[in-house]
Amino acid sequence: MNKPERPENLIAERPPRRRRLWLWMTVVVVLAVLLFALIFAFPIIAFVSKGFPAPPAPTVTTATARFENWQPEIQVVGSLKPVRGADLSVEVPGIVAEVNFDSGGDVAAGAPILRLIDADDVAKLHTLEASRDLAQTNYNRDQAQVQRQLISQAQFDVTAANLKSLQAQVAEQQAIVAKKTLRAPFAGHLGIRAVNTGQYIAPGMPVVTLQALDPIFLDFFLPQQQLDQIKVGQTVNVKVDAYPNSVFTGKITTIDPKVDPVTRNVAVRVTLPNPKHNLLPGMYANATIATGAPQRYITLPQTAITFNPYGNMVYLVQQGADATGKKGLITRQAVVTTGATRGDQVAVLSGLKDGDVVVSAGQMKVQNGGLVAVDNRITPSSEPNPHPHEE
Repeated sequence: MNKPERPENLIAERPPRRRRLWLWMTVVVVLAVLLFALIFAFPIIAFVSKGFPAPPAPTVTTATARFENWQPEIQVVGSLKPVRGADLSVEVPGIVAEVNFDSGGDVAAGAPILRLIDADDVAKLHTLEASRDLAQTNYNRDQAQVQRQLISQAQFDVTAANLKSLQAQVAEQQAIVAKKTLRAPFAGHLGIRAVNTGQYIAPGMPVVTLQALDPIFLDFFLPQQQLDQIKVGQTVNVKVDAYPNSVFTGKITTIDPKVDPVTRNVAVRVTLPNPKHNLLPGMYANATIATGAPQRYITLPQTAITFNPYGNMVYLVQQGADATGKKGLITRQAVVTTGATRGDQVAVLSGLKDGDVVVSAGQMKVQNGGLVAVDNRITPSSEPNPHPHEE
């Protein structure tokens, strides 16, 4: 009969079994990890073995270089000024008795604008006139008597001096009375009335503005380098923001005979007909002066020009192949010489020929000799006379 196993023997056999269990579990985990790595690493290995795909070609817009008639011109900014203009005011203080104008009306030269209360001054004038008339009578009488030697020459001299004094006092009082009435110094268009009847006004206080509006002046400054391109009588086209669709034509009437030693600019004045009084003093205006005969230049949008230390450059778009041999549209850098600008356009003097296609937007994304894709659904403006869009 077998003897039962002792607990000590069972305890001695347990560790080897536990170790084998842990060994099997480790083997299974390692195999699972290797299988997982093979499943997910295989596509990556295949992708790397084939190489990284080339990035897509950058998208740009293009413009075609074309010959256009180019009128050389000078563009300047100036201010409109009246031929004659003044803010009218009185020379003496007083209370307004009459206002003889309507705001916004036209007046002739010498027309009364305003009259102050002048009763005291007129009364004093009448007193002086009476004294002058008496002195004149005394003078006539004494003159006849001195010729007959009935009075002395000294007495006659006193009478003559008294007459001259009273005549001067009358003239002075007449001037004071005249100053009580404000008159238009020239014909023109009145502004808004600034005073009312019964109001006290002091000397120098503005009453109304008077402006002669037809014709009107445009004053601007021109750099001395362009002085040889203008002359008196030359036609000037003027535009103002108030009438964006209208062009006002005038002529150069004055060129200042000296150059400002600080700015090296010369003042120029243009006279503009203004029969409808559309142009007002103080307006900001843009003027264009045509200089010389029209010329033909290759033109491009200004956005097509790239500036760098080596000069002005453009990217030509041509059929070809890049460095890897892939064919398509590629870019080539070309050095150009630029001339004047007008609006959004620039004249190209050399470096391009008629019909060349260049990148007009997106130059920062392209490389010399690299492939590009062209999308011209939205292109930069190339207008010689651009206008802001009205919202």
